[in-house]
Amino acid sequence: MLTVAEKSARKFAKETSLGKTRRARKIHRILAEVYPNAKCELDFETPFQLLIATVLSAQTTDIRVNAVTPGLFSVFPDAHGLAVANLIEVEELIHSTGFYRAKARNIVKLANELVDTYDGEVPNSLDRLVKLAGVGRKTANVVLGNAFDTPGLTVDTHMGRLARRLGWTEEDDPVKAEHEIAALFPKKDLTLLSHRVIFHGRRICHSRRPACGACPLMALCPSFGVGELDPEKARAMLRFEMAPQA
Repeated sequence: MLTVAEKSARKFAKETSLGKTRRARKIHRILAEVYPNAKCELDFETPFQLLIATVLSAQTTDIRVNAVTPGLFSVFPDAHGLAVANLIEVEELIHSTGFYRAKARNIVKLANELVDTYDGEVPNSLDRLVKLAGVGRKTANVVLGNAFDTPGLTVDTHMGRLARRLGWTEEDDPVKAEHEIAALFPKKDLTLLSHRVIFHGRRICHSRRPACGACPLMALCPSFGVGELDPEKARAMLRFEMAPQA
């Protein structure tokens, strides 16, 4: 007898390309209803602040980054200030984000590059952003989508995991996955799609054991059944504002 997860996988095994696109867009419509307030969860006021915060978010949580950036930006509010910062002082300010020595070196170097090349301003193109120290496509797309309203797909650990579970891609490589996922959606939707999928990954579709029994996507997910199926137990696994005790 097949398990629930095996039945789910078999249900979509012969899905056509058009069928995948239609299913992906239906999933996005559902996520838009479930997470109407989905947004970038990093706090920022300027493109520079978002760029630095995104670099700091590697290997840590947005909550942890949001706890340190007010202090960092009160001392170094722009690229010109951070470019001449004392490295030890920066390390102390961002210590709790982890890997603080490497991150301090990266953001000071990044600030210097912004000052030297762009007079302290953050460039608004992908090609220019990814040439900056410590900035990859993920960081660049976060900045473009949220600071410059230029649609872009953020393939972080949550997006990659959910895209594979949802059958949007089989790629582990973030760049290849980005192109495959983006091909399923109108370009204008990519920034909000990123936020909504990431919200879903943080609240319901957990990495180790997703809350399948409480998932609004269960009928459309090829991986339904890999996690907790009991509705009551699944609801107890929800996080943040969706958590039972919230």
